[in-house]
Amino acid sequence: MRRRLLPSLTALRTFEAVARSMSFTEAAAELNVTQSAASRQVRALEQFLDLPLFVRGKRALELTPEGRVYAATVKDALDGIELATLQVMANERGGGVLTIGTLPTLAMRWLIPRLSSFSDAHPRITVNIISGDGPLVLGAQGEDVALRFGTGDWPENDVYRLGLVEEMVVVCSPERAAGPPPIETPQSLRGHVLLRHSTRAGAWPHWLSAAGMTDIDPSGPSFEHFFMIIQAAVAGLGVALLPRFLIEDELRSRALVMPLTLSTIYDGGYYLICPRGRSELPKIRAFRDWLLAESRN
Repeated sequence: MRRRLLPSLTALRTFEAVARSMSFTEAAAELNVTQSAASRQVRALEQFLDLPLFVRGKRALELTPEGRVYAATVKDALDGIELATLQVMANERGGGVLTIGTLPTLAMRWLIPRLSSFSDAHPRITVNIISGDGPLVLGAQGEDVALRFGTGDWPENDVYRLGLVEEMVVVCSPERAAGPPPIETPQSLRGHVLLRHSTRAGAWPHWLSAAGMTDIDPSGPSFEHFFMIIQAAVAGLGVALLPRFLIEDELRSRALVMPLTLSTIYDGGYYLICPRGRSELPKIRAFRDWLLAESRN
């Protein structure tokens, strides 16, 4: 049987960490070793390969051409070993902990009310939810997956578009709809405060353009989250433009009404995002399949 020609796994892990951070100091901290120990591991690997992997300048560290190619190959190999290990562990336990980073209003208004069906189908998977809408940095708080709104442009990740569509509808409290002035046509909005979402700057201009009302200035109060705008509209602070799927309860109870029938579709969509190569982990695959089906019902 042929003996495999393989260097030390410790040396490979150290080389990959140094190549990723381009710093012996940062790699050593990540691996919980001293900087000199990290340097010795890379030197040992270079001796094993009989070629240099780094050009060590006075102020900067650079990969050699061979080192650049080898670093990419080693990273893929280590990722594959880690994924296989996680899959075996998950299959053995039949479950695990799934941590989801998600938009606050999406969690409150859509995801959490439906999670019981996922838990019933997968009782050995424990779901943790972390809310946030800042830049996507998967794993920063231990997230396995994230739910975000955008165009699907998240490099180095597996991305799945959900069936949720932001059909934007004009809503307000029944009292505000009655006026004065009563809201019966798009022109009626001239006499009302328009509530805005700080990350949907184009929503009101898009709707007003579709209504032929490009001369109305939609410069009302701004709110960071949809749940804030929902509460503001219920409280009668103004007229809001909101995704219909987030306010079904308010529309059913008539805490909010739709005085105008025109709706528009906001560009972009909701996505499930997970680190590339991990989407087939059993707990992630189970959540992905459930989420895609649930969002299309």
